Amino acid sequence: MKEIENILGIHNVKYNEPMSNHTTFKVGGPAEIYVEIDSITKLEKVIEICKKAQIKINIIGNGSNLLVSDDGVKGIVIRYIANEVNINKKNGKVVCSAGVLNSVLAQELFENELSGFEFAASIPGTIGGATYMNAGAFGEEIKNIVDYVKYIDIEKAQLDILQKEELEFSYRKSIFQKMKVVIVEVGMQFIKGDKQIIADKMNEYKKIRIEKQPLELRNAGSTFKRGEDFISAKIIDDAGLKGYTIGGAQVSTKHSGFIVNTGNATAKDILQLIDYVKKVVYEKYGKILETEIIYLK
Repeated sequence: MKEIENILGIHNVKYNEPMSNHTTFKVGGPAEIYVEIDSITKLEKVIEICKKAQIKINIIGNGSNLLVSDDGVKGIVIRYIANEVNINKKNGKVVCSAGVLNSVLAQELFENELSGFEFAASIPGTIGGATYMNAGAFGEEIKNIVDYVKYIDIEKAQLDILQKEELEFSYRKSIFQKMKVVIVEVGMQFIKGDKQIIADKMNEYKKIRIEKQPLELRNAGSTFKRGEDFISAKIIDDAGLKGYTIGGAQVSTKHSGFIVNTGNATAKDILQLIDYVKKVVYEKYGKILETEIIYLK
């Protein structure tokens, strides 16, 4: 579209862009239009154009918790990539653009001797995506550090802000999953820490991930949420599903809570395997598995 090209530059608007290039699963058909936007002003203008033209708007982060249909995505796919980090070392307050990678933020906080984000240092993805999903690990969650979130409400086409108490955080959930938004900025609070202790924690958590998770294969993180009264990986193990394969998709032999792409998986393979695992677990144990990953089509 000429209007969007005029705002972002013709070389920054991609048509029929393979979404396999933009997900950690490395699967997914083409997006009709794909753009990466680095400022709130440009983002607001593009959203306004798309709304007027009745183009479907799809928002993604780093693609690390995402499965895209083999048939691709209708409309426009927008990835917000602004990556500014402003740190007040004295009071521990941090303002972070939503496009900042968790690993980058963790390193910045380490350099400034601020603690509280070590658990997320090795979580793939951006702070925007982590906030949207209330990402967590090692007994900690994003909700414990967020002060406020600034976002664009796509339906209203306006910039807005919610304070911590309004965000409705719960296990892998936030209020944003009930809304059509682009998170653009996250305000957080951290505490003073010792650099060596921070480094030791991050290294320990990284080591555990390498040992226990199938990082050597393409995946989208934990496929299944933890159950209220059961551990998903264990119940999948107990059902005899570890290593079960459909096409190029496999229940990880390293961690049954992950479905991995062994090399040539399609989105259809992954979806069929997810459904099969859910079916077997329910039939054997009467437990309902919920997925963490977002499906885009």
